[in-house]
Amino acid sequence: MQKKAIQPILGTIFQKIAPKIGARVVLEPKWKIVGQVTFKNGKKCYFRYSSLDLNPLGASEIAKDKDYANFFMKKMGYPTVRGEAFYADEWADAIGSTRKIDEAYRFAEKIGFPVIVKPNSGSQGSNVSLVHSQKEFYRALRAIFKRDRIALVQQKVSGKDYRIVVLDNKVISAYKRIALNVIGDGHSAILSLLQKKQRNFVASSRDTQLKLSDPRIGAKLSQQGLTLRSIPQKGEQVFLLDNANLSTGGDAVEVKRLHPDFKKLAITLTRDMGLRLCGVDLMVEGTLEEKPKKFWVLEVNSAPGLDHYARTGKAQEKIVENMYLQVLKSLERSI
Repeated sequence: MQKKAIQPILGTIFQKIAPKIGARVVLEPKWKIVGQVTFKNGKKCYFRYSSLDLNPLGASEIAKDKDYANFFMKKMGYPTVRGEAFYADEWADAIGSTRKIDEAYRFAEKIGFPVIVKPNSGSQGSNVSLVHSQKEFYRALRAIFKRDRIALVQQKVSGKDYRIVVLDNKVISAYKRIALNVIGDGHSAILSLLQKKQRNFVASSRDTQLKLSDPRIGAKLSQQGLTLRSIPQKGEQVFLLDNANLSTGGDAVEVKRLHPDFKKLAITLTRDMGLRLCGVDLMVEGTLEEKPKKFWVLEVNSAPGLDHYARTGKAQEKIVENMYLQVLKSLERSI
């Protein structure tokens, strides 16, 4: 059921663009999440979801583990977010560690609330929360430990959220990510505005499903003195989540001009992490167009799926198709 809900489009994009370079794509027909690409020279490669035969296995595995990736990035001098990893009780006992939920709370107190908690191996913003109190903290970590045995507790940093996508020493995309929000019209409740947003997603063929029962939405509204029944003023922007992932209803705004220093940073970091294709997530004070002042590397992603970005509009769909055409060409050269 979960596979069907995701409805990845990488395979269908590959099928559409592969003929431009004389390649063929075979998709597994039931779920369409795995496929085979045969190039005109007869060589083959495979993909699953957004994972491609492009990045080395070891580097990909490190990138998937946020704690390990942060260790190496910090060791190399990149500005990372202060944080530490903690373990579900069963896993902590298995590896002989005392770094359980209570110790995680003591660390949160040490660095100061609010703090970010997130799964160590999660993606698409799942179970990422900004928590302000002991009650919120324990609830959020227990939710993480239902699905992941390792959680990260990190210091909150502020700024604009960006993703830069790098392929073979070249930036192929950059966009600002804006957290799920609604704009008031002066007479509609937040719930109604969210339902309208969901209808607009469906109308634009974007398959993002807004989860109105997500406790993070209620907590975010409560911090602003609001509920789903509140009626924002006309033009008032109300944010409903702290993470800006497109998969949780966030919006994307393309960055057309990237400062050379940010371009160099993303390319160098990708290379230093042993990757060829990488999504570099940054929190920036200022913008990517300006010379870097203060910023943090949030994460690196070795399989930067662009499905949700492609579904935000026709222009974005074309951008993604052109990006994946470059990916196919790189795959063809490397096998």
